[in-house]
Amino acid sequence: MTIDPRLHRIVAAQPYPLLFATISGAHLYGFPSPDSDFDLRGAHVLPLEKVVGLELRDETVENSRVIEGLEMDIVSHDVRKFFGLLLKKNGYVLEQLFSPLILHTRPEHGELKDIARGCITKHHSHHYFGFAETQWKLFDKERPRRVKPLLYVYRVLLTGIHLMRTGEVQANLVTLNKEFRLPYIADLVARKLAGPERSKLEDADIGFHESEYQGLRTELQAAHDASQLPELPSDQTRAALNDLLVRVRTCGLSRG
Repeated sequence: MTIDPRLHRIVAAQPYPLLFATISGAHLYGFPSPDSDFDLRGAHVLPLEKVVGLELRDETVENSRVIEGLEMDIVSHDVRKFFGLLLKKNGYVLEQLFSPLILHTRPEHGELKDIARGCITKHHSHHYFGFAETQWKLFDKERPRRVKPLLYVYRVLLTGIHLMRTGEVQANLVTLNKEFRLPYIADLVARKLAGPERSKLEDADIGFHESEYQGLRTELQAAHDASQLPELPSDQTRAALNDLLVRVRTCGLSRG
């Protein structure tokens, strides 16, 4: 993906220093429509005076609007909150942190990724079970049915299976399908890329896709059961996150 220079200017205009900023959403997943917005995700560092007082503000910064002609959805968490989410079975923050679509990085970004590998547990499978179920229900109730939630179903289940088997975060459906080789994925992605009209599935074989959905859920459960990933992040991982947090809060971010 070629990074639009406007995105770099939008990142530079954020109110607090960023440890990292990446692109998530459909662009990361490999199936952005012509009208897809840009999901900018990151972690920022609030100044010390913002976090030691009675009121904690801007722990999460959100901004959804058109900026420089780009439809933006911006969400950034303060590093303390972001690190706390990493210690939970939260697939969203893992995918944001490990996104290869990097808009802004610091040396601490690479350090955080090294530490975060120790945050990946077998119970991250629950995130992917839940996300897939939500998207399947959305796909099943809509009329006409749309490609987008169906692609999300397949994307999150394949990401979860791959994570359980390898411990690696891979959120791009096109890349994942080189491993899984599901024959219908390419057509669904092509429909989504073509825009709103082609992304409707009036003729969808619901029985077939429900069977595939249930089969991949079974595969994810088997991958969870067989996974060699730990049950919880280690004490060493928690300590490393704490040390990094104290350092960036008190000393600031390195120049990268």
